[in-house]
Amino acid sequence: MNDLNLQILGGGINTVWVLLCAALVFFMEAGFAMLEAGFVRAKNSLNIIMKVFIDCCSGLLGYWVLGFALMYGLDKFGIIGTTGFFAMGDMSNLPLLKNLGLPVEVYWMFQAAFAVAVATIVSGAVAERMKFLPYMIFSFLATAVIYPIAGHMIWNPEGLFAKMGMLDFAGSAAVHSVGGWASLAAVLVLGPRIGKYKKDGSVNVIPGHSLPLAALGAFILWFGWFGFNPGSALTGLDGSISHIVVTTNLAAAAGGFVSAIFTLVRYGKVDASMTMNGALAGLVSITAGCAFVNLPSAVIIGAIAGILVVVAVEFFDKIHADDPVGAIAVHGICGSFGTIAVGLFASVGASKGLFFGGGFKLLGIQAIGLITVSAWAFLSTFLVFKALKAVSGIRVSKGDEVEGLDISEHGVRAYAQTAMDDSLVLEDLGNNTKADQSVRPGIKAAPAKVEYTT
Repeated sequence: MNDLNLQILGGGINTVWVLLCAALVFFMEAGFAMLEAGFVRAKNSLNIIMKVFIDCCSGLLGYWVLGFALMYGLDKFGIIGTTGFFAMGDMSNLPLLKNLGLPVEVYWMFQAAFAVAVATIVSGAVAERMKFLPYMIFSFLATAVIYPIAGHMIWNPEGLFAKMGMLDFAGSAAVHSVGGWASLAAVLVLGPRIGKYKKDGSVNVIPGHSLPLAALGAFILWFGWFGFNPGSALTGLDGSISHIVVTTNLAAAAGGFVSAIFTLVRYGKVDASMTMNGALAGLVSITAGCAFVNLPSAVIIGAIAGILVVVAVEFFDKIHADDPVGAIAVHGICGSFGTIAVGLFASVGASKGLFFGGGFKLLGIQAIGLITVSAWAFLSTFLVFKALKAVSGIRVSKGDEVEGLDISEHGVRAYAQTAMDDSLVLEDLGNNTKADQSVRPGIKAAPAKVEYTT
């Protein structure tokens, strides 16, 4: 086989590999939807699923129209791209694509799935009280402007921090820190849910309606991360993808395990939601360094993240930043930690971390890059939410919040069929004989309307 045929074969393998990983990353939206739906009350579960669903719609469009160009187009000032709108035009600043035989459209698809994930991180933090239309607008802006500018500085070859040597392999900073600190800004403008905090400042626990559903979401996200991290190598021909998969898996396992032990010691019982978020925290924290750290370091990074996420959830509750799913803790805190951890633990490749003889150089670059993109995400989201609040309002009415956003925003309950079945059973029992009624003693007749609250 000649060199040309080998090049064509390699390009085909790489294209299929990236498309497969793009599908895995996109499938993570199902994980986000199930996790967040399980962590909120039943009366809001359809609404949060619809927010995730609309991320896939408005987010993909926003990244196609504008976001991809701002992120990967020809550089301007190290912070913004100027070509590639509608995923077309001059992308000559991405020679890696040509070298790997990857079409621009394939690269767009992979990166678009990342962009959608950023918006979806915020959806969980604002759950149970935000209007749907303003959220749609934010979702578009997050994928069209907020995330792409941060991503340009880190991942565009001519970006400010890329030229400095910042290492963020799959996005602990570019994706997770950006999404996490944007979530904090959104929550601060939006305010806490009704009844979350007492007058004395103490916290009322508002449990989610289905931890099994949340667990399904966590498993889907864990599975999708096998596209998120190794897919960022952009080639199926590089043996490093096996190392990336293992560091990713070990960090997740360490995060979940340590969270379970930590909550057992702290609360006397293993906290299910914290254990799930602990595994996700491990995944988030290893995302920056999955290609640059050795296996023991991956376990240490995941284990630290498993403790950080528990402490962070408690901290944000203390300052009354109401986050129903723990998005700020998982993505903001652990994404930031994972970015800094590269500067400490990097041992694979040319750049070394502090603990492996590299001194403070890489650590300093990581810190500067992290602070900059996190500040950008927080401030830009804060301004967008303030503007939306002034123009149209961002919060549902108190009555709608009490009734649930499934009804007020979509006109139907997530579990409407269950309510209908129960109503029919009551009606049937009410109209039948006493013998029939003995199945449910005390039921005399079907009510005119059956109300279900959570």
